[in-house]
Amino acid sequence: MAEEQEMGVPAASLAEIKHIILILSGKGGVGKSSVTTQTALTLCSMGLRVGVLDIDLTGPSLPRMFGIENKSIYQGSEGWQPVKVETGSTGSLSVISLGFLLGDRGNSVIWRGPKKTSMIKQFISDVAWGELDYLLVDTPPGTSDEHISIAEELRYSNPDGGIVVTTPQGVATADVKKEINFCKKVDLKILGIIENMSGFICPYCAECTNIFSSGGGKRLSEQFSVPYLGNVPIDPKFVEMIENQTSSEKTLVEMYKESPLCPIFKKIMDTLREQDITSRVAEKHD
Repeated sequence: MAEEQEMGVPAASLAEIKHIILILSGKGGVGKSSVTTQTALTLCSMGLRVGVLDIDLTGPSLPRMFGIENKSIYQGSEGWQPVKVETGSTGSLSVISLGFLLGDRGNSVIWRGPKKTSMIKQFISDVAWGELDYLLVDTPPGTSDEHISIAEELRYSNPDGGIVVTTPQGVATADVKKEINFCKKVDLKILGIIENMSGFICPYCAECTNIFSSGGGKRLSEQFSVPYLGNVPIDPKFVEMIENQTSSEKTLVEMYKESPLCPIFKKIMDTLREQDITSRVAEKHD
């Protein structure tokens, strides 16, 4: 299957996925995994079939975010079997992450480049996703060798593009400029910019305070002429929801529907879906 990729043939494992979106950031600590999680929960709450591929090899946190750290992945006859997340009666959600192979969240990944590249190839070409409406790819921060490997592996599978995550401060937007330039060099379309941690929602009075300033993401989108998808504040109740989800009778999707962040991401997803993004599956069959 890896040889097929080198010859320019799309990965067979991605053939039944309508849309592939990468979540990118210029630096660590901007909440990229949180954005990936909320994007997945929002799409799932809309009744869509969603897969999440966690290729952030240095910090694979998505099993924890989705409350499935105690699960395991295994290889079946069709490839790696993703872990299913309970969603109730709304949509479907499945996850693949290196975190399932580490055993403990405190374990670190001390791998050289070739081994990381090999794992990226496996996770892209050897997962039995089946039919999905969206596959979200949570990438490592920065513009490292892993980014180049991801871009090369996905090139022939025609991804829709990438969502770039930043925080308002100048130090973050400066690094995001490098990410945007990287996307242009590897010919990856930028679907839009999200400004994360744009204000802090007080858990007592619900007032939003701009503790990190605001507007950096908007200015960046104007500078590079890319869509601005919106700004997302810090909500302590979201963190509490993630940490306590296993003790709740509701699914994470059901709890997230009640979060004040849900309508914010719903608006972002509506904006994203209004873009002229053609189904990859439809393109293939035409």
